Amino acid sequence: MLTIKNMKACKIVHNNEERIRVDFPYNNALTLKIRQIPDARWSRTLGAWHIPNNEESYDQLTQLFPDIELLKNYFNVRISRIESVPILAAPPRAMENPDYLSTQSNTILPGLDAESLKEIEQFRRWMEHKRYSDSTVKTYVMAITTFLRFIKPKTSAEATNADMQNFVYQYMIPRKLSFSYQNQAVNASKLFFKIIKDSVLITEQLERPRREHKLPNVMSKEEVALILRVLHNHKHRTMLSLIYSCGLRRGELLELKPSDVDSKRGLLIIRQGKGRKDRVVPLSERTILMLREYYKSYRPKTWLFEGQNAGEQYSERSLEMVLKHAVAAANIKKPVTLHWLRHSYATHLLENGTDLRYIQEILGHKSSKTTEIYTHVSTQSIKKIKSPFDDLEI
Repeated sequence: MLTIKNMKACKIVHNNEERIRVDFPYNNALTLKIRQIPDARWSRTLGAWHIPNNEESYDQLTQLFPDIELLKNYFNVRISRIESVPILAAPPRAMENPDYLSTQSNTILPGLDAESLKEIEQFRRWMEHKRYSDSTVKTYVMAITTFLRFIKPKTSAEATNADMQNFVYQYMIPRKLSFSYQNQAVNASKLFFKIIKDSVLITEQLERPRREHKLPNVMSKEEVALILRVLHNHKHRTMLSLIYSCGLRRGELLELKPSDVDSKRGLLIIRQGKGRKDRVVPLSERTILMLREYYKSYRPKTWLFEGQNAGEQYSERSLEMVLKHAVAAANIKKPVTLHWLRHSYATHLLENGTDLRYIQEILGHKSSKTTEIYTHVSTQSIKKIKSPFDDLEI
């Protein structure tokens, strides 16, 4: 039996970020679970774990421990009320009010029974058997776990399409959860209720939200150059340069191995990218020279870009901080992310006259419609349009 009575949570500011500190006696099982929360970090200075200070992260924390009764009891608390005191339980009968969820956006959902946990585990194993990516398995399992907690005391067999509608109106919208979260929840439910039989929910009638049409965030070539120019660390400059020069996703860069660089053919091999697809992207001569200089200086063993210890993969968080510091040093006020470099690469290719079909292959897009979004931000043709305002005699 795990002892959870000594667990505490408090709001902190760590490295200029608002975080939630989570203290508990060392236990390997708890440590493995808390590491599943995106951006969960261990601080040697604090001697504790800390997670992002937001409702989504906190809710994920409660979802990761549904099978531990003590943990559920101690973690039923709203983030806004977290203080440097032991975590207390929520009012025991609050969830019995049918209007409670619709009026309280910070309500913590009830835990799951053994049968529901068994179904979720069955769902997880089915997805793993079908070779869904780890991130998809994690996202879908969390989404369906939240939905099953939301409909309690109903079981999965009693779930209806109306419950999914209520899940959107009473849970997602009050919490201002994103379009993508709603889409993932519907996708997860469609799969789950096909696997778990004897439900009255009709998966064919589950409707995804209307598709968003957001423009990709793009920087000018001058802004990209400015960000790369301020980087004096050769490894840092090489990493960000490679993301831009090859249109890589963050994970694709970190998964690269030295053998994936084919300098003789001028190609970079991306193995098992998004959708578990391999692809090749062109390497310019300038990029090859940069990689050769980097290799001579760092001599990576396992991964092309390694952390402080040999053979250790460079972390996503560290890569994000490299960009954050570079953007600040370049005095760029835009909220630039690593994916902006990929968007900028694609847009600049299009503006240079590269055929859209080649851009699709280089980026690894399954559908040409995904690649076509860059036509909406390319300024090549837009700048040629003459405004009728210029013809007015005023």
